Amino acid sequence: MIRIYPAESRFAADHGWLKSKFSFSFAEYYDPNNQLFGPLRVFNDDIVQPGYGFGAHPHREMEIVSVVLKGELGHEDSTGNKEVIRPGEIQRMSAGTGIVHSEMNPSQTEEVNFLQLWFLPAEKGLTPSYEQKAYDMSKRKNNLLPVVSGKALKEDVVHIHQDLTMYLSDLEANHTITFEQAQDRYTYVFVMEGTLRVNGEAVLNRRDAARITDITKLQIETAEGASFMLIDLPSA
Repeated sequence: MIRIYPAESRFAADHGWLKSKFSFSFAEYYDPNNQLFGPLRVFNDDIVQPGYGFGAHPHREMEIVSVVLKGELGHEDSTGNKEVIRPGEIQRMSAGTGIVHSEMNPSQTEEVNFLQLWFLPAEKGLTPSYEQKAYDMSKRKNNLLPVVSGKALKEDVVHIHQDLTMYLSDLEANHTITFEQAQDRYTYVFVMEGTLRVNGEAVLNRRDAARITDITKLQIETAEGASFMLIDLPSA
């Protein structure tokens, strides 16, 4: 089954300095029927104005991944990490038994747009940890490039404490990618830019998402070009 969630179906929050779109129940948006897709718990699309951000706040028992699409995101946490994340870099923070962190836009002139995803960990009680890596953005061209994974891969990816793999792709016009999935797993697709067609019928436009179950082969194509994320997830 391919279930499409149009961009406009997301909950929108506007705090002036922060504009957010929530794909799952989060903060002031509560929906008991939209809590999880496998271990994927949060998928937020945030725009933070220059000089603003999220002050120090705690997390526990969650794997948190941030993907910057535009601008820069400053990170600081209670384990001593102080970094800036840019497009072409991936950040993973394991909250484990407890961590405090802040996320700020260090620019005084440019907004930052980033995706933040939360996953339930495969095990609780982990020691809090942080990892950030740059990758070659050219390898996304007409390819599914793994950037986060709980598996041992040949590629140099950010490790996560969950049986999942996150891919990024920039698909040129009139190109197709095939993704094969195990029968008992889920696939999540999110279109960052452009338009995709999945298995010849499901059309996803900019910022649309698809939650896919019980399908073992996906043909992903685009007529105009598209940038997208694909996540291979356990079903529970």
